[in-house]
Amino acid sequence: MSPLQAVPLWVAVPVAILVVLGSTLTLIGALGFARLSSFYDRLHAPTLATSWGTGGIIIASALMFSVIEGRAVIHEFVIGLCIVVTTPVTLMMLARAALHRDRAEGSAALPENMRIRPERPDPPAQD
Repeated sequence: MSPLQAVPLWVAVPVAILVVLGSTLTLIGALGFARLSSFYDRLHAPTLATSWGTGGIIIASALMFSVIEGRAVIHEFVIGLCIVVTTPVTLMMLARAALHRDRAEGSAALPENMRIRPERPDPPAQD
């Protein structure tokens, strides 16, 4: 008898729903990444996939293995937290690097108001 055969229905249904929801959101993020044309548009699609999609799958996995093993499985939440925290930071760094590059090259991909770096006010003179 497999351990999965012993999983009660009240656990299997929410796990199945969370896995389907998480994988659907991940698929939507991947399709958005493939279909969107510019680099800046493509930055938004992976955040959906990694935050909500990964979250659904991790919650389902933690729930399933907590029931199978008979103890709370929390290390999966640590992995998920690392993914959810690092993805937006990484994408923000990529966006800033691309913006810096496009401004330096005078790229036509940027809107007119973003091609020029905003000027910083002069610091006040110290006496």
